[in-house]
Amino acid sequence: MFKPDDRELSKLLDQVETHEIQLPDFQRGWVWDDDRIKSLLASLTKGYPIGAIMLLESGGDFHFKCRNIEDSGNEIVEPKEMILDGQQRTTSMFLAMRSKKPVKTYNEKNKNKKLLRHYYLDIKKALNPEIDRIDAIVSVDENKQKKENIGRDIVLDLSTPELEYENRMIPFDILSNSNELDNWRAGYYQHYRNNSTQDEVFTVIDEYEELNKKILRNLLSYRIPLIRIGKETPKEAVCQVFENVNQGGMSLTVFELVTATFAADNFDLRDDWKTINDDFEKKGILKVVDNTSFLTALTLLASYMKGRTVSCKRRDVLNLTINDYMQYRDQLIDGYNRMYKLLMEMCFYRENDVPYATQFIPLSAICAVLGTDIENKAVKDKIKRWIWCGILGELYGGANETRYANDLPQVIEWINKSETFPNTVNDCSFNTKRLLGLQTRNSAAYKGIMTLILENGARDWISDSKMDFESYIGESSDIHHIFPQDYCEKQGYDKNKWNSIINKTPLYASTNRYIGGVAPSKYIEKIKKRIESNEVVERMETHLLDYGALSSDNFDEFIATRTTKLLDAIEKATGRQVSDRTSEEVIETFGRKV
Repeated sequence: MFKPDDRELSKLLDQVETHEIQLPDFQRGWVWDDDRIKSLLASLTKGYPIGAIMLLESGGDFHFKCRNIEDSGNEIVEPKEMILDGQQRTTSMFLAMRSKKPVKTYNEKNKNKKLLRHYYLDIKKALNPEIDRIDAIVSVDENKQKKENIGRDIVLDLSTPELEYENRMIPFDILSNSNELDNWRAGYYQHYRNNSTQDEVFTVIDEYEELNKKILRNLLSYRIPLIRIGKETPKEAVCQVFENVNQGGMSLTVFELVTATFAADNFDLRDDWKTINDDFEKKGILKVVDNTSFLTALTLLASYMKGRTVSCKRRDVLNLTINDYMQYRDQLIDGYNRMYKLLMEMCFYRENDVPYATQFIPLSAICAVLGTDIENKAVKDKIKRWIWCGILGELYGGANETRYANDLPQVIEWINKSETFPNTVNDCSFNTKRLLGLQTRNSAAYKGIMTLILENGARDWISDSKMDFESYIGESSDIHHIFPQDYCEKQGYDKNKWNSIINKTPLYASTNRYIGGVAPSKYIEKIKKRIESNEVVERMETHLLDYGALSSDNFDEFIATRTTKLLDAIEKATGRQVSDRTSEEVIETFGRKV
């Protein structure tokens, strides 16, 4: 599978020039700056190692779309090998040493300053052991000149072979070709025979022979270490190898590999995803769906619909065929749209409120399989219960491909009258004291409980508006403390309680500003002055809280009663009991059973 090897630099550049070696489509563009190119060339002239290049043999059971290395020509041929690691080094060597075109690079200190550069070896400096080799590498502009004073003064002109000879500068773009190097040397000698004394001619010849012995000959025979990956290597291994060797560079996603595979069949997956994503971007919560998640869901759906082993691990996605993609693409998009409608009904309004983007993978596939059946209330109730179990049981953190693969057939079977609950429903459990640990919106359960309050019919305390999508978004709603933070800090209440989800609820921004930082009894009186007082109790209790404990500023009682109401809602949503509600630990924490 992996074959260590080496290859002469000149042979490697020949293969780039004839396009026997190309870049797979998923490789990023060439990006090296002028100083880094000079450093690479200096290392080559010193015979220093520059690291191995990893090549992938063509002709395996996968077929990537490839492209020629920059400025190597536009001829379309089938490559023999593809560069998996070492693109930047190979491209830099080819451009500087073979292409004959000015290298398109940039200034490292000013990346917006684009440069066109030719590279030369200063013969005298290269032979001076007191001078760092990189200082013997000279870059000049596209006209083969170096200018100063904002381009007004030419301080070095190498625009003709005669000027190269005169300045004793040998171009790098001939140093990998012995014939071109011999021709340049002949012209170099002839120039000095025609224009110099005999002694100077001898000096020039001796100098060049020393350069040839110490640098040029070694450069022509320089060997690049290679790691060749055999064509029998599976795509999953190729992906893993690429990620391992490119940890400091571009991360290769499954999407990029599948895109390269589909491109070989003249299908632009990247463009197709853009069309899909543009539509998803218009639907708030679907903004969290990325391209790899979409392919994972499609792989899951295709395996189920075709009656294969239901699976969506990385290797399964990498082996997704373009035929399966085209067959199930529209059905999955329909599934996502039905999922969006369902989640909006459950009051998931914004992408920031989504507990688990990962749960969308099996959910979209489930909705795709069900189609219009999802409109049936009994079906919808089961799906909602499964969703809440996943969120409140906090079951979708990290990699969950095995859970996804179980979810799809198990939920469908459960809907079709099976008495067996899906694993996600069975695995769901909630601990009472978890409520105290939910302090920020970073956790799935935190977001889920806030959304559960909205789904239970939460209304604004002042306007009495139901907190639906339009009003929730339009009023810049957010999660706020019920016993205000300033008041709690002044009273010295336990932060673990007052800053937990038990003391928080979704409120309109304007309502939160009106409340301020005073005791609940005081802001309730303010609210009563704006509305009919007998409506306050009902409005506030839509937020799953006890009005009596709140209006009397009884913090401990409020925490206990709110905990009870939240746990009741959790049990109702998941269909699972919170088993520790009457435990000694809970009684000690809340002062009574909850």
